[in-house]
Amino acid sequence: MSSLLLLLIGLGIFTLSWNTQDEIHRITAMFSGTFSLIWGLTLAPLPFQLLIEIVSLLAAFSVCMRCLGCGANTD
Repeated sequence: MSSLLLLLIGLGIFTLSWNTQDEIHRITAMFSGTFSLIWGLTLAPLPFQLLIEIVSLLAAFSVCMRCLGCGANTD
């Protein structure tokens, strides 16, 4: 339960940081949101951690393949 609370706090801090205009407050909120998300993910159960890892790997792989053009020549 604490992992879910920390994850929600981290996501809430991230949404607040995107709405902030001051750079110092935005950077501070991003760091605290990152720490909350990392702490929440470490306390989360293993199946949830694996799900997040698989989704993030698939997202990173699809972005990399799109950037590389899947081996196609972009000239």
